[in-house]
Amino acid sequence: MRNEICSLAFVRAVFAEFLATMIFVFLGLGSALSWKPSLPNVLQISLAFGLAISTLVQAFGHVSGAHINPAVTVAFLIGCHISFLRALFYIIAQLVGAIAGAAIVRAVAPLDVRGNLAINAINSGSPGQACAVELFLTFQLVLCVFASTDSRRSDNVGSPALSIGLSVTVGHLLGIYLTGCSMNPARSFGPAAITGIFTDHWVFWIGPLVGGIMASLFYNYIFFPHKKSFSDRLAILKGTYQPEEAWDNKQEQRRQSVELYSAHPLPKVIDKF
Repeated sequence: MRNEICSLAFVRAVFAEFLATMIFVFLGLGSALSWKPSLPNVLQISLAFGLAISTLVQAFGHVSGAHINPAVTVAFLIGCHISFLRALFYIIAQLVGAIAGAAIVRAVAPLDVRGNLAINAINSGSPGQACAVELFLTFQLVLCVFASTDSRRSDNVGSPALSIGLSVTVGHLLGIYLTGCSMNPARSFGPAAITGIFTDHWVFWIGPLVGGIMASLFYNYIFFPHKKSFSDRLAILKGTYQPEEAWDNKQEQRRQSVELYSAHPLPKVIDKF
């Protein structure tokens, strides 16, 4: 775990989560403000959030996985895809990035436009119903994330970035009417922290987190389970897991390094103990 946190790749990934979430919140909230003379409609806001996610997944996916969402990060943790430490740092980076994005929107938007920074609020029904809506919307999003980024698939997956962006878009087409559509605790936390408005804020944490966890359990343990041993899963959670391919590559690099200083070449295959 210490090796993971000390690596440059880890630092880059955490910073990428901060930057991507900041840009996402800035673009998303900015599209939902009360701009004059014509107010934004549901389709416009939905496309803004969806296209922002597509763009950012394409830009940062190879750096950090482009979670940009604590619900997605927790889902990956439950599925044993990332370590506890990485999940913690990702979530902190996402929340700080969301606050920064909301602060930028507040700084650049005119006073008569910014309003309450498009915070999520229950527009219809009870908090329990709103929580259920957020649960189902996030469930379909996280399920799409796992399915579209699964390297084990041999069929034509298409563009994961586009698929995930469309999943966000379709969620907003319904969710805006009911809760303003969060599907992302960081998206809700950023403007709430800047405005100080936390009315029914728990809905936008519990709903997305439970929905993400359920999607992870369904995909990773029922629909398409990974063939990893318990020790491998534990190593992933601890941040000490090393794939078989990586171990072989390291052994090959070590063999080549030794050969540079040896008069006799070493055999290609080195037994593992």
